[in-house]
Amino acid sequence: MKFYKNLYIGDSIKKPDKIKRKLKKYAKLNNVYVIAYTEQNRQLEIYHCLMLQQFYYKENPPYIIGIAGSQDEANQIICRIAEEAVLRTGQADLVAYLFLDQQPDETEA
Repeated sequence: MKFYKNLYIGDSIKKPDKIKRKLKKYAKLNNVYVIAYTEQNRQLEIYHCLMLQQFYYKENPPYIIGIAGSQDEANQIICRIAEEAVLRTGQADLVAYLFLDQQPDETEA
């Protein structure tokens, strides 16, 4: 599982490094949502971390852009990314904004 270089963290996430370690081990966590980049669709998606328990995600680990404590908080993070994208680039292309300086596969796990 790979994480975005400047990982977006929701306000309710108190120990992000601990959460990242548990996500890498596919531990079962309550109230943890991830914002993931899907290369197939070139878009951001929100998953409850229990979705990552599925075999597909173990074979095709997602590229995590953000971690949130609720789905509402994950939506707020995506809104924040959109605002940043519009301010910096003048466009609402979130994926292009997030990967201006890097490619998704350049980050370490």
